[in-house]
Amino acid sequence: MTSVLNLTAAPVSSTLDFSRSRTLQPRAHTLIPGGAHTYAKGDDQFPEQAPGFIVRGKGCHVWDLDGNEFIEYGMGLRSVTLGHAYEPVVEAAYRQMQLGANFNRPAAIEVELAEAMLEIIDGADMVKFAKNGSDVTTAAVKLARAYTGRDLIAICRDQPFFSTDDWFIGTTAMNAGIPRAITEMTLKFGYNDLHSLRELFDRHPGQIACVLFEAEAITPPAPNFLYQVKQLCEQNGSVLIFDEMITGFRWHLGGAQKFHGVVPHLSTFGKALGNGFAIAALMGKRDIMRLGGLDHDQPRVFLLSTTHGAETHALAASLKTLRIYREEPVIDSLWTQGERLRAGIEESLARHRIAKHFELAGRPCNLIYRTKDRDGTPSQAFRTLFLQELIRGRVLAPSFVVSFSHTDEDVDRTIEVVDRALNVYARSLEDGVDKYLVGCPVKPVNRTYA
Repeated sequence: MTSVLNLTAAPVSSTLDFSRSRTLQPRAHTLIPGGAHTYAKGDDQFPEQAPGFIVRGKGCHVWDLDGNEFIEYGMGLRSVTLGHAYEPVVEAAYRQMQLGANFNRPAAIEVELAEAMLEIIDGADMVKFAKNGSDVTTAAVKLARAYTGRDLIAICRDQPFFSTDDWFIGTTAMNAGIPRAITEMTLKFGYNDLHSLRELFDRHPGQIACVLFEAEAITPPAPNFLYQVKQLCEQNGSVLIFDEMITGFRWHLGGAQKFHGVVPHLSTFGKALGNGFAIAALMGKRDIMRLGGLDHDQPRVFLLSTTHGAETHALAASLKTLRIYREEPVIDSLWTQGERLRAGIEESLARHRIAKHFELAGRPCNLIYRTKDRDGTPSQAFRTLFLQELIRGRVLAPSFVVSFSHTDEDVDRTIEVVDRALNVYARSLEDGVDKYLVGCPVKPVNRTYA
């Protein structure tokens, strides 16, 4: 099939035009289920007036197929912490690719990166690399089941995502194709609700292999909650697993576990680990991790053995990324710029008198927003409107998660755009959102029907 489009960006325009994207979108949906390879990037997650395809990025700026330039937040679903095409990281990956990407035996850089990771993460004795977060969270669950000889697992019901695999997705509304028997082995407890977890242990004595959750998502842990969860796990012979996909290298160089002072038995990292390159890591205590190795007399665990799990260019990118985290004030900058952005938006909310209808949440290094209608009910329509108005101001922000590349100028420009968007938001609360919204509201990713 011959291409009907030149997929390089059009020349930069002073006005927003999405015509080239509109031409390509139907073709994408014909060839790719959902039109994208990640549900969070799908057309149903953005307003009608939005860029359809990104062609390139530099720092915190991206350019779409039509040549429109945007300041971006969220940065590759929080995976690009330094900035797009961050030159030292790209150069490290490029140099490694020239030496080869994949061999029949391990590459020496696998040991080098393992040592670098274990220097940073307290309490971890071994590490295994993979390509994405779902791989390593599922591997952690498998290890915990093998180590304890138990089948049931407990996850936090208040946190949105842990894996694409059946043990998690089967518990969501998007569970078609997943046997009920698998779903029934996953139990749920409430965050900051120790009683709900204790109740699970009481109801299923000696059956829960592990407790898996994010040490902190949007809501901070209550005093001693994490410590008490660890105590409860150890009292009941279960493995404590922290999912650090988002918190790792954002809250602290040593992750949320270092930030909060509670070391789990296993933890999983990804996203910021490679500044956008495909790499994730499972880390943990030797007596658990070694079950995936050769130096024990227990039944072997088939643990993260994939063709591309240790591609050398991704390892080189990760190694360079970690060095930059250690040498530059990356994490301090994420907190500082996030706080600058939060302060500017909150000032705008107060000026427009709509703080009850628009809420910022999360740590400054990981800001999100929640939209509400006139009655204070969470509203996808108002979220779509807000996204629409940001895009009109050339800001692409499904969240307000910053990167090391967001400068004061970028943040201040964003605050100006947000202020104009909130002005429209305020008018919509009075006049009705339909008067201002173009097209249909966005939808939750995890839903039963299209």
